[in-house]
Amino acid sequence: MLSNEKRELLRTMIPKAVLKAITPEAKHSIIKRTFHQDIIPIYNYPFRMGREARVKYIDGEVILQERHKLSGQEPNNDVYLLDNGEYLQISREHCNILKTADGFTLQDRGSACGSMVNKFSIGGDDHDGSVPLNDGDIITLGSKESPYKYKFIVLENEIDNL
Repeated sequence: MLSNEKRELLRTMIPKAVLKAITPEAKHSIIKRTFHQDIIPIYNYPFRMGREARVKYIDGEVILQERHKLSGQEPNNDVYLLDNGEYLQISREHCNILKTADGFTLQDRGSACGSMVNKFSIGGDDHDGSVPLNDGDIITLGSKESPYKYKFIVLENEIDNL
């Protein structure tokens, strides 16, 4: 049995949810791999996702360019993903994951190709939209042909079961 002190410490360290890459392309899209090779941790909501636009490819290697900071301006996204496709699927400001009173929602941010939760499409053609999101759902960033697929896994209530 965990002490209250350890439980509170774990609550700050363990993400509230994660996105687990389920395709090789989705795994390759994750630039900062500080948590695990195929996991994107979600610590706060809304969680904003979008495409990394400051990259160069030199001899097949991805080189991030310095992001020029505008005074006081926050980043547009909580995670920046690489989109190496011939046709871009991930928009610079693609979608949000929100926590609501009823659970979770995936909200498209007016992306060009839209998003999918399981087989349900939202957004696209620069329109927004939202759909309920449940533990275990598959999120596709882009069109139905997009290889950028992630499984949404909720963790925040699991600490109490330790």
